[in-house]
Amino acid sequence: MITGSLVALVTPMFEDGSVDFDSLRKLIDFHVEAKTDAIISVGTSGESATLDIPEQLEVIDKTVGFAAGRIPIIAGTGGNSTSEALELTEKAAAHDIHACLLVVPYYNKPTQEGLYQHFRYIAERVDVPQILYNVPGRTSLDMQNDTVARLSEIKNIVGIKDATGDISRVADFLARCGNDFALYSGDDATTLEFIKAGGHGCISVTANVAPAKMHQMCAAALEGDYDTADRLNDELDGLHRELFAESNPIPAKWAVSKLGLMPDGIRLPLTKFSAHYQRQLEVAMERAGVL
Repeated sequence: MITGSLVALVTPMFEDGSVDFDSLRKLIDFHVEAKTDAIISVGTSGESATLDIPEQLEVIDKTVGFAAGRIPIIAGTGGNSTSEALELTEKAAAHDIHACLLVVPYYNKPTQEGLYQHFRYIAERVDVPQILYNVPGRTSLDMQNDTVARLSEIKNIVGIKDATGDISRVADFLARCGNDFALYSGDDATTLEFIKAGGHGCISVTANVAPAKMHQMCAAALEGDYDTADRLNDELDGLHRELFAESNPIPAKWAVSKLGLMPDGIRLPLTKFSAHYQRQLEVAMERAGVL
């Protein structure tokens, strides 16, 4: 099980929206040096929704290659079409990845039984560790704890990224899914409390901008050093908030470009970060010690 701070990595792009692979290499080196615990390639923060399947697979392939075994790579392979998610998971599994992350199908709003059948169908056909991703704020559908518990019985469904911000779910997952089922917060603002409740780490947007401090905060919390974890989280609190001033990854991509690690290209329908919010995010970056 990977524990700690796993970054939901942004996909660097040029002004025309094409992927900047030289900057991708720089980002991976940046996270290795900062001791980020794993990289999620082409998740929500990586703009998976606007990359076609060949592009997603190329980004995953390059990420694995640039990492060169120095850091685990988890591939985002979810979708709202079961057949498409299966295809992407099958093809991503051919690369040297640690696991796949599959989001709850969005827009078509299946039943809880439909969610169970969707994830079971993929897990039974692709022998790679798979992490569920529940983010009702984006999918308009909340995968209930009962469904997660059923899915945890499938041997290669190994964990969940829970972005509900509901800390009470952690104890229920621990009781019903077992100690070997990885629990990751998908909500930076409540990650510390999530770990204190028994979670194993986070899949983080904030880690794009302050990877070393997110790693240190999660490590301290996992070790039970809550004084250190609280202090570090206080320094990160502004980033947890301002990185969501507009839809992720709009603010995160702007912030990473401010660090000089990549251009600030992004794909429509996402647009560049509004000038109205930029100073607030700069202040948060300064308080976190990254500017």
